[in-house]
Amino acid sequence: MEKITNQPPIIQPINIPDDDSKKEFTSKFSKKFSIKDTFAALRYPNYKLWFYGQLISLFGSWMQVTALGFFVFELTRSPAYLGYLGFAGGIPAWIFTLYAGAIADRFDRKTILIITQFGMMFLSIVLAVLTFTNIITPYLIIVISVFLGLLNAFDAPARHAFVNELVEKEDLVNAIALNSTMFHSATALGPALGGIIYAFFGPGWCFTINSISFFAVIYSLYKMKLVKNNFEGNSDSIRSDLKNGFKYLLNEKAILVFIFITTTTSLLGTGVLTLFPAWAVNILGGDATTNGFLQSARGFGAVIFALIIATINKKVMRGNLLGNALILFPIVLIIFSFNRSLIVSLSLLVLIGGFMISIYNLANGLIQTMVDEKFRGRIMGIYSFSFLAFMPIGSLIIGWLAELFGSPTAILINSVVLLFVFVLLRLYYANLKVIR
Repeated sequence: MEKITNQPPIIQPINIPDDDSKKEFTSKFSKKFSIKDTFAALRYPNYKLWFYGQLISLFGSWMQVTALGFFVFELTRSPAYLGYLGFAGGIPAWIFTLYAGAIADRFDRKTILIITQFGMMFLSIVLAVLTFTNIITPYLIIVISVFLGLLNAFDAPARHAFVNELVEKEDLVNAIALNSTMFHSATALGPALGGIIYAFFGPGWCFTINSISFFAVIYSLYKMKLVKNNFEGNSDSIRSDLKNGFKYLLNEKAILVFIFITTTTSLLGTGVLTLFPAWAVNILGGDATTNGFLQSARGFGAVIFALIIATINKKVMRGNLLGNALILFPIVLIIFSFNRSLIVSLSLLVLIGGFMISIYNLANGLIQTMVDEKFRGRIMGIYSFSFLAFMPIGSLIIGWLAELFGSPTAILINSVVLLFVFVLLRLYYANLKVIR
């Protein structure tokens, strides 16, 4: 049975009791920002392999995500069906993600990732073949999405916990920020490229390119030379491991708050992404290319904000940054719901993408900094559950609202509720602004 220590959260209010302390404080936080700070994690050979392999693979993944959403909308012309698609991909998360977190504490994470990446590649090939042969239907896409969700449920906890094996602890937050940069660099360019390829050659080629792109990340994992970790079954069963993981979480108030933040953001804040195809066609009068540009604008904003966080994370109060993002994110979403212009939509989506990634990035970094190593896989499993399981529910809700009231009203309703919840959270958890 694991010993669960009730360690206090790492919350350090700034006290400057004398002149010497003041000079030390000023010196620490007035250092010039450097490009070396921004890309510190790339000094590690294993992380460098991971970064570039994932970057290539994610370009293909975002081409597929963008094409798949628009393809379903073309087949059904239903915003609600876009919600069904997102919900279907999230069903396995409810069943398996927490167990996957416990498994990531028991077994080699590199092996888990190789298996999941091969599985996703296979499903992309199946999707491409069914599309080229005109066998594909909305129902088959739903089934494939469920299997993709199953693989994601096991991939996400291992992937988040795996970063800790690639860099030293002092560069862990930087590595997490660069992960976001990598992810959203693909988000910025992949959807636009996918929209163009979709318009000229059809969705099947988007799925084909994605299946090929998986070789990059599989090769990078194969080439890594890692220090062998001592993965242990920490108790008699995975169920006991999970029980101990939840006990640990309940004793760590700060980590619990960050999980609540990511859960709420996933449920109420990310639904706008689900409606991009409907927004592109019904509100902006566009097509698949327009849909790709909307996705790319969000990704571009996320890249800019992730790079900023990677640069300044050691020199600022991350809790305060997170608290500001919690308020600004729903406000920009509310403004977005009233606009009907492509230029304004793209401009606002840069901010939406930036604030969204700031919330996930900062919460993830703070959790990984605070968590006890032997609980890392399980806590990252719960973190993964907060978006893999709740994003689909958010997609289902906003798709249903859009079907009843239209996309703008659906986004407005979600955003107002999100703002209300985050204002209450800021009032309840005043210590957030002093977490370093």
